[in-house]
Amino acid sequence: MSNASLGNWGVELEHIDSNVRPGDDFFRFVNGVWLENFELPPDHGRYGSFNQLTDQAEEHIKEILEESSDEKTERTEIQQKIGDYYVSFMDLESINAKGIEPLNDWLSQIDAIDSLESLLKVFGTVACQQTTVPITLSVSVDRKNPDRYLLSVSVSGLGMPDRDYYLEDSREMSEYRESYRENITSILSQMAYPNVAEVAKQVLDLECAMAKHHWTRAERRDREKTYNVMSWIDFQNQYQGLDWNVLAEALGIESVDELNVVYPSSMEPMVQVLRGTPLEIWKAYLTYHLVVANAFYLPDEVYLTVFDFHSRKLNGVLEPLPRWRRAVELVGQRLGLGYLVGELYVKKHFPPESKVRMDELVGHISATFKERLTQLPWMGETTRTQALEKLAGFKPKIGYPDVVPDLAGIEIIAGDVAQNVRVVRQFWHQQNIARLSQPTNRDEWLMTPQTVNAYYNASFNEIVFPAAILQAPFFDANADPAVNFGGIGAVIAHEMGHGFDDQGSKYDASGVLQDWWTSEDRARFTERTQALVDQYGKYEPVPGACLDGEFTLGENIGDLGGVGIAYAAYKRSLGGEEAPVIDGLTGDQRFFLSYAQIWRSAIREEELLKRIKSDPHSPAEFRVNGIVRNIDGWYDAFGVSEGSDLYLAPHERVAIW
Repeated sequence: MSNASLGNWGVELEHIDSNVRPGDDFFRFVNGVWLENFELPPDHGRYGSFNQLTDQAEEHIKEILEESSDEKTERTEIQQKIGDYYVSFMDLESINAKGIEPLNDWLSQIDAIDSLESLLKVFGTVACQQTTVPITLSVSVDRKNPDRYLLSVSVSGLGMPDRDYYLEDSREMSEYRESYRENITSILSQMAYPNVAEVAKQVLDLECAMAKHHWTRAERRDREKTYNVMSWIDFQNQYQGLDWNVLAEALGIESVDELNVVYPSSMEPMVQVLRGTPLEIWKAYLTYHLVVANAFYLPDEVYLTVFDFHSRKLNGVLEPLPRWRRAVELVGQRLGLGYLVGELYVKKHFPPESKVRMDELVGHISATFKERLTQLPWMGETTRTQALEKLAGFKPKIGYPDVVPDLAGIEIIAGDVAQNVRVVRQFWHQQNIARLSQPTNRDEWLMTPQTVNAYYNASFNEIVFPAAILQAPFFDANADPAVNFGGIGAVIAHEMGHGFDDQGSKYDASGVLQDWWTSEDRARFTERTQALVDQYGKYEPVPGACLDGEFTLGENIGDLGGVGIAYAAYKRSLGGEEAPVIDGLTGDQRFFLSYAQIWRSAIREEELLKRIKSDPHSPAEFRVNGIVRNIDGWYDAFGVSEGSDLYLAPHERVAIW
């Protein structure tokens, strides 16, 4: 396998730390030399395989955007839009010259607030432009009827990552609150706001008051507790004190029959906070969040002030990304012009054979998952029949969408990035609101082809793998098969596993949120998942900050099932033959080395703490060590025995799928 992108056959063995025993710390055994020598870039809080591939994709997109911005050449409509959007963001001289003028219309609206009704109107106006507000109305697929879209009302309004940043009584969280107050002060000072020190304290106090009524991380994941549909009339009667029609109309929603109340116990307290807070405080709150939401296209002085807290303090990032990378992110994001960029990216950088090989891998994984479900000893026949029906109904989407949104309604000009951002945001907002009168779009992708990631969509029972992740170390057509099964194979099985995790398992084969399990099988499933909750709840990546086993459960189930099923699929693909030994390593060893390699990453403590508080994925170290210690094949592959740090007795190992 001399043509593999990494090493001779797909794994970079030079990063192995032979001073670490595999059974004591498999993550560092595989990646230790890299971790010891790698220096985090100053513009990142975390850097690993995903970032490496993202950097590569962004380099490719930069070439596309620069080619598309050459007005001397004959450009297509797509090239004109993406090229001029890119140029408008790169024109820093023009941006600095305009100052905060692009915000003046909104700032005037905020300044004119003189009643609760006018406050609600501004909430709707700025929310259309992605500014943080305390109560939001949004449109998504109805969980119990995936053929239609449904309006949802939710609580939001916080500028820091999670309620813990406001409520937790610890030195670290107290420091974050103080730094946040200082950032509010700095931004309002730049807006020539009077009495900024006192006003900033009032804004922070307001967000602390709202945080008390936010659900916990684990509660927010619950698909049943967050589904509470009622008529619009009943909603208005139950949550009085605000003219909800004013907010709906400000968002462009002409009529509502019913809606989902996402966090019902939070609504009444939030209404009282909204009504009980003086309008002057709301004005300062909105001014601050308006600047934060738009700082990326404002002068450097403003942008760097926002960066100082929201990136440097929260993530530990030392300096901003180069401007061209920020331009690529802006133009290429999904709710930007990302689908247009993706069309050109796929033509240049996604070989057709990758899609063919992925289809084969998905087939192997699916067949193995079917075998596992068929033989699962703890699942009864009634539940098993429906589980197999759901698995058979999985729809894989690989590489790129066959149908992309029509973005002809977006008019981009080269000389005004603020106007371009406003036009793009308004377009996507209107598209979203218009869905209320349309059937659901099952051809839609929630990621662009150039995104290094993958996902499972429960409502459509689909697994999606964008083109950009289908590269080494995840996938390499020239690598040893064990490497692809340990890399992208584990990712494929992970996404399939989301259909059967603690929340995805609540949806049936048609994507309907309903209980299709027998009570006995659900109890046995919960017993196994609780063991995983308990394991992960003991991990303490940052002193005093343990992982939340309930919050991370869905992703941990995905990882555990992903590795277990991908490993079984690899063994199945050998057709009973022994895998060859390469560089003294067995096929099983190469599989697990590949899995650990894809999670190779370094992270700053600030970013790590933020992820513990806000990211349902466990940190990379535990996505490796926390999983392999539950897989029997890993013990056999590396001779791990009792006395090793990661060792679990067979009866303690969690096996779900």
